[in-house]
Amino acid sequence: MDRPPLGKTRHRPAPTASRHGLLGVRARDFDLDRAPASPDLAGLVERHWLVRWDLPDGREGSVSLIPHPCVNLFAAGGPVAVAGVGDKVFTYRYSGRGHVFGVKFRPGGFAPFLVGPVARLTGQTRPLAEFWGGADAAGLARDLAAAGPDLGALVAVAEHHLRAHRPAPDPEVERVGRIVRTLLHDRSVLRVDEVAARFGLSPRSLQRLFQRYVGVSPKWILRRYRLHEAAARLAADDGPANWSEVAADLGYFDQSHFIRDFAAAVGMTPAAYADACRRRVQPVSA
Repeated sequence: MDRPPLGKTRHRPAPTASRHGLLGVRARDFDLDRAPASPDLAGLVERHWLVRWDLPDGREGSVSLIPHPCVNLFAAGGPVAVAGVGDKVFTYRYSGRGHVFGVKFRPGGFAPFLVGPVARLTGQTRPLAEFWGGADAAGLARDLAAAGPDLGALVAVAEHHLRAHRPAPDPEVERVGRIVRTLLHDRSVLRVDEVAARFGLSPRSLQRLFQRYVGVSPKWILRRYRLHEAAARLAADDGPANWSEVAADLGYFDQSHFIRDFAAAVGMTPAAYADACRRRVQPVSA
């Protein structure tokens, strides 16, 4: 039997992005909802998300996250924008009443919509009009605004427009997805050359594939998913951590490498982060 073309999957592929990444104790002044992509778009889209808040006058909130290796399309009340993979901790500040809706593409899932390597979007936010044209981007913004802060209505609007711009099938997206799922779920994978050999690629070919389709390297993704898990564990743990044990569980050879990677990604050491979480304060302020 023929395999369904990309974007026409009969079932949803396994996740290629973790559900971790928010830093610190979950804030109580905003709501985060997620919704899966429809089966016909699930080969390209990981999920949809909606953040809503309603704060009293004079109060400001913020949320920080370690970005995923995913491109996001998002709308915050103005023109729709495309955010490439973030290369550092991102903090969003909010006040009053509002919401932000987004479409999280799978790693590699935005590449068919883009002419050129996804790496050129890394660390950048660009207007959707650059990719879809001004009229179509404005039409999506208008329809999303009319949907209001209702996740189901927003998802229906976004998927209608995505289908109108559905790119030609690209089998490399599926291959990238299989590799990323291995990086996310297989804890025995510790080195990128192991991944390359498993999928019949040279390390250099694997690097080029990920620069073209994902925007960051496989090594970056492997570290990022391990750090997502580390931050979640530290936020949930009420007692002192055994750093050697945490590092070993996450696949690090020693705790010094883990501590260095965590501090570089989060902006503070694991000990300082865990202490901030126990004191129920916002761990990242920049």
